[in-house]
Amino acid sequence: MPTLKLGSSGASVKTLQQALAKAGFSPGAVDGQFGPKTAAAVKAFQSAKGLVADGIVGPKTWARLNGAAAPSAPGGSGPTLKQGHSGAPVTALQNRLNQLGFNAGAADGQFGPKTTAAVKAFQSAKGLVADGVVGPKTWNQLGITVSGTPTTPPSTGGVRGNSALANNARSVALGMGGYSSQGLCATGVSRAIQRTYGIKVWGNGNQIDDNLPRDKFKQVNLSLAEALKIPGLVLTWEKTSTRLGSIYGHTAITSGDGRSSYSDFVESNTLGAGGRSGFKVFMPI
Repeated sequence: MPTLKLGSSGASVKTLQQALAKAGFSPGAVDGQFGPKTAAAVKAFQSAKGLVADGIVGPKTWARLNGAAAPSAPGGSGPTLKQGHSGAPVTALQNRLNQLGFNAGAADGQFGPKTTAAVKAFQSAKGLVADGVVGPKTWNQLGITVSGTPTTPPSTGGVRGNSALANNARSVALGMGGYSSQGLCATGVSRAIQRTYGIKVWGNGNQIDDNLPRDKFKQVNLSLAEALKIPGLVLTWEKTSTRLGSIYGHTAITSGDGRSSYSDFVESNTLGAGGRSGFKVFMPI
């Protein structure tokens, strides 16, 4: 078969589109025109098969397409999973996504943002609604059968975070201390808020909660474990076990992975940090 790329046309392109559709990667209309949608399907197929995702259909891509007359191991099933779930079914999901070339991160059984992104990428590649929820259609395309009941995340009473704030907080933390505290937690949180909302919040760790603008944030009643499952919430403590923390407290922004938070550094295990008191949670409005 000839090498095809964006802009190609003719019967060979139609054959390509039919093969992509049969393999579960939607190329759009089977019209013999190699347009952007066909290119996206080619790249998704190449990525899933461990090829260079350049959108150019050469001998290696043709060989994989010819061997993919149907999706591998079709007809899977499992419990409905979404962000916040945990347990063995999530581990099986992560292993399968990684096996298929969709990076779900470590198979740790925690359905966090990275697993959600991998699910959405997989769903998009298979022509499914990319909502990040693993239901019957997604399991069917994944091609594995998984049993067991996931651990359901605790009810958060409609509390919502802000992924942009979480992403900005991570960027600020990595640019300041990385994975080591610099004793500037309030500075890190203030910078992330300023990047996201264009406002600067003054104060140290146990003052910043009083200075959060109430038209942008409101206090909510969540435990630390619940808050850490939602990205972009502002956490404050009146005191911590360190000398400076006993005076200035601590503040951070949740990552949403159920464990870590960001301030002037990335704290990998906020849930396991002891000696803190006077805890409060604030949700972006």
